[in-house]
Amino acid sequence: MKLRVGQGIDVHAFCEGDHVTLGGVRIAHNKGLAAHSDGDVALHALCDAMLGAAALGDIGRHFPPGDPEWADADSRDLLRKVDLLLKHDGWGVNNADITLVCEQPKITPHAEQMQSNIAADLGLDPEDISIKATTTEGLGFCGRGEGISALAVVLIKSW
Repeated sequence: MKLRVGQGIDVHAFCEGDHVTLGGVRIAHNKGLAAHSDGDVALHALCDAMLGAAALGDIGRHFPPGDPEWADADSRDLLRKVDLLLKHDGWGVNNADITLVCEQPKITPHAEQMQSNIAADLGLDPEDISIKATTTEGLGFCGRGEGISALAVVLIKSW
């Protein structure tokens, strides 16, 4: 069996709106996220980590942001498509660790549902998915409340 590690990062700015979608969970918020799709930074970072580990490029290569086919796309659909790409090449996700960086909204109340969503989409157990959050103590664009970023690390294994 071969193992590979991948890492991904994604950032989206806040815009007008009444919710954000993170880890496939719709969270009420006084802003939305500016994006071509649903702006789910957690799943976008995870997709990039998975694609990187399998040496398949990045999310923009497979789902170009200017392509109307992916306008308002549900990022859980994108995650499942990336999982199929990996499986086609003989890879599967072993586990994933995702960190959301934001001052608001609070992530902890939604982390368990995010774990369940991602695990279901990848055919894993929820304990194979880690969701955590941090703030930047008021520093940088996240600290100023201008947007959200996410970092993901994934271990994949060959079949």
